[in-house]
Order: sequence, then C-alpha cells, then structure tokens
Amino acid sequence: MGILDKFNLDGRIALVSGGAGPLFGSSITAALAEAGATVIMASRNTERNQALAADMRAAGQQVHAEPLDITDTASIDALRHTVEERYGVVDILVNSAVVGRGGGFEEQTPETWAWSAQGNMVGLFAMCKTFMTGMLTRQRGSIINISSIYGVVANDPTLYLGTDMKQPPDYTFVKAGMINFTRYLANYHGKQGVRANCICPGGYYADQPRPFVEQYEQRCPIGRMLDDEDIKGAVVFLASDASAYVTGACLMVDGGWTAL
Repeated sequence: MGILDKFNLDGRIALVSGGAGPLFGSSITAALAEAGATVIMASRNTERNQALAADMRAAGQQVHAEPLDITDTASIDALRHTVEERYGVVDILVNSAVVGRGGGFEEQTPETWAWSAQGNMVGLFAMCKTFMTGMLTRQRGSIINISSIYGVVANDPTLYLGTDMKQPPDYTFVKAGMINFTRYLANYHGKQGVRANCICPGGYYADQPRPFVEQYEQRCPIGRMLDDEDIKGAVVFLASDASAYVTGACLMVDGGWTAL
C-alpha cells in the first residue's frame, strides 16, 4: 500500500458531533467525506444539518444527518441505535460539538458552568463510551477530539481590546480537560485497537471585529486566522491508517500560535 492509499477512508463510517457547525464542524465533515468515508453529521440544528447533508450528497458524497443533543445522554443512546441500524458500526468518532453561553469571568455563574459541564464534559464522556463499544468489539477505531489553543495556553486578553468580545473561562477549562481525557483513552484502550487524539485549532475567522482580527494576525506567526481548509488535513490524517502509530497526541493546527 502506497502512502497516499493510507489516507483513503473508503468503507469507513465516521460520526461527527456538531458536524454541521459553521466553524470546524462542516469542514471536518467535508474532509472525511472527500477522503471517501460515509459521514453522519449529528447536530441539534436539524435544519442546517439536513440542508448541508443534502448539498454534499448532491456533490456525490456519502453524508447523512441525524439529530443529537450533546447535553442529553438519552439522545446519545438514540443516536447510536439509529447509526448502527442505518449505517453500521462507527470507525471514526469526531467530537466537535460544544455548548456554552458565553460571557467573561464576571458574567459567568455556577449555573453557566453546570450547563457547560453537562455537554462538554458529561456529553464528551458519554459519546466516547457509547461509540467506543463497537470499536472495541472490532478492535479498530479512531477517536478525534477537537480541543483548542486555549486548552494548551491561557487566553490573551489584549486580543480583545477595542471590542466587546470576551473569552469564556469555562471554554478554557473544558478544552484543557479534553486533552488529558484523550490521553487517558489512548492509554487505556490502545492495546485494544482504539486510538484517541486531539486537534487544537487556532482562532477561526468568523467575521470578528476588525481590531480583534488585526491583533490576532499580528501575534500569529503565520499572520492570519484559521480558515475552512486548514483543519481538513489534520482530521483525515488522524482518522486514517496514515496515523496508525499515533495516539494520545495533541496536534496543534494554530499557525504557530503556541510556539511563541
């Protein structure tokens, strides 16, 4: 098998939570589908989910949409039943969904953190445990958790000068925890054929206020924010046999942000 063949995902079933998301989710779905996988996008936004899946199928890709509420373990159980009945056992699980209510340190409350924990901690654990069952049975699988640069380094408050933007502290907390949970999974299940890795993207351009964009780009070694294409190669690499000896890794896709 040649090296390019190892990136091929033909015959693989991939599930992407938050797979229709306008930030990373839709790019991740597109990458896996372009590499040949059958992809199930799972999201609370059923209208966007269905529309995006229809567009991708029209382009010849095997993409399907199913509902998921990451804060509800019953919804996660229902999704597993639906996916295995309609598509088969999941080979690739990408945890991209995130919940949050925004606000800075002054605005957030214990209730804010409890809501965040229900989706970003309990939901993440439930997704991994639920869909790992089939992987362990077949002794094969790849879990990819989408963390953040703010899971590795603290946020830089100077980036937000001149804007009303604030970095939610719960986001930093859960993204850092996600990285070490990924290492736990990698060590606990590596000998059973299941790999677990993290991707830590940098800031995604989403039409933020100009002062923020300029300050971010000035600090970033590559000199720009992340776009739709930047995360695709990392996802396909970690999902595929090209990374067969990679587990427990935290892959920075940040334009050199954390190298400073």
